[in-house]
Formats: sequence, C-alpha cells, structure tokens
Amino acid sequence: MKTSFNKYGRKDGNDLCEISLKNDNGMVVKVLNYGATLEKVLLNDKNMILSLNSPADYSQERNYLGGTVGRIAGRVRKGQWRHGLEIHQLPINEGENHIHGGIGTDTEVWDFEPSCDENSARVDLTLFDPDGHNDYPGNLKIHVKYELDNDDTLHYSINAVSDQLTIFNPVNHVYFTLGEKDNIKDLKLKMNADYYLPVDHSGMPDRGMEEVAGTAFDFRKTKRVGDALEADDPQIKDRGGMDHPFILNGNQPGAVLSSADHKVIVNTDAPSLIIYTGNGFDHTGKYTSDFGQYAGITFEAQIPPAEGNDLGRITLLPNEEFKRNVSWKFE
Repeated sequence: MKTSFNKYGRKDGNDLCEISLKNDNGMVVKVLNYGATLEKVLLNDKNMILSLNSPADYSQERNYLGGTVGRIAGRVRKGQWRHGLEIHQLPINEGENHIHGGIGTDTEVWDFEPSCDENSARVDLTLFDPDGHNDYPGNLKIHVKYELDNDDTLHYSINAVSDQLTIFNPVNHVYFTLGEKDNIKDLKLKMNADYYLPVDHSGMPDRGMEEVAGTAFDFRKTKRVGDALEADDPQIKDRGGMDHPFILNGNQPGAVLSSADHKVIVNTDAPSLIIYTGNGFDHTGKYTSDFGQYAGITFEAQIPPAEGNDLGRITLLPNEEFKRNVSWKFE
C-alpha cells in the first residue's frame, strides 16, 4: 500500500493537491483536495470513471465530476425548507429550484491528510462550512474519507456535525464509464430497486413512488443501459435520459454495472441511488468538450429529493452526527 501527493496549483491562498492511493495489486486512485473530488480510478492502467484532462481543469469550470457535492446534492423545490412555522429560503440557481448546494462544497479547497498501513491506503479530507454560507444555517464540520483496500474496493464515507438545526444531503458525484469510450449505452446494469420516483419537468419528484415493473426503469435483472435510454417512455424522453431516484430495497449490492471487461459493485447505507446518465453533456464547455450525451453514469447515494418543502428526512439536529457510507468494488 502506498500514498503520495503532488501540488499542482493554488486557489484562494490554499494549495491544490492531487493525492494518490495505490494498493498491492497496482490499482491507483487519485483524489483532489479541490472539492474532495474523486479524479481517477485506474485498474490495469485503464480509467474506470469520467475525468478531465488535468487536475488544474477541475477548478476552472464547475462540472461536478467526482466532486463531494453539498450541502444538498440534487434539487430543493423553490429552494424552500419548512420547519415548524418558518420557511427558510435557499438560493434559486436552476429554474425555480435550488440545486447542488448553490456554490457548494465541491468548489471548496479541503484540508487533507493521507495515511496507509498494510491493509489500506487512505486520505481524510475536512472542510469547515460556516453558518450562512449559501444561506445554510449552522457551522458545519465535514469529514470525507477515501480508503482503498487490497480487494480493489474503494470505500467512501461522509461524516458531519452542525452547531445549529440545518439540512444536509451530500453525495459523491462520480460518473462511471468502466473505460468505455463515447457513451455508456452498452454497459449492463442490475439494481436492487423495486420502485423509482417519476419526476416533473423541473426534475423534481411529484407523484410518489412507482413500481419499476413493466417500465424502462426495471433493472432488477441485468440489462443494457441503452435499452432504457432508447425506450419510448415519457419520463426518459422528458429528461433526455435517466435523471431519477431509485429506491433501494435493502438487499446488497445496491447496483452492479458491467462492461465486457470490467465491473463495479456499489454498496451503500443510503436509501436510494439517483441515476443520472450525463444527459446534458453535448461537447460544449471549455473543459468538457470531449464529453457527449451519455458519457458516464452516476449512482448518487443519498436520501431522495422531497416533493415539497418538508425536508424532515434531511434535517440535522444540533450536534447530531451525519453518516453516509458507499463502497465501489472494481473487478
């Protein structure tokens, strides 16, 4: 096991660093302290995730690739959180809704500490997000850990504590490709999810859970991702692909994505995985011009977005510890 890091730049008076984790099999994981970002996963020298050309590109243009997105990943309808008789307003930054925490945690420079022993190589990253930043209440201390073991499994965890009542629902926004070029249509997917959440024109859930049976969203048996993307389904057509929460049924793994040569097995203690298939990539953007539609697929492990402004499921009490765990086993 081995860890190392390399400074590649500066931002806002802080060093920007790329941290490398290497196991005894030669698998290498690269993490940026900018956004606590998962930059690369190299299995037999082939990158398993969607990455920009260089570490310095990540801070030039927000694109969420591999970032730790918060305080809330996903959308909040009209940016409103109702608690008791009060309504707290968050910034509106996508249509009429709030998304991805405003200028969120994936745009911050985190402190980091690498370490390793005979069993794992890891990096711990911490961020202090002050009261009022992006109009969120509470001073919040966030701890993210990436840990690579010799089973070629990358463990990712988020812990956080606030000194005030607040809302928190972060996610790692890594896009998987399994080394495939162009798009992920020919990858195969299996999920332990019997229900999904249909969404409205703005991407917000609006009618509760629906069964996946008989729909394009049925991945209870392994099938090609492209079969869903090419389906004559109004939910798929309206969003240009998948952009939907899948409600996990509690059986592990949550999801298995496979190509002809590789596989990633996703386990999590989150109640849902939000699948986004890179519908918006269109070869534009200075740093993402190489990416076309369906360039990668996410499994965003989080509590699914609420239909309205009752955000009780993601409310964090003062001094209550938030915990979220995800693992990605590569084969």
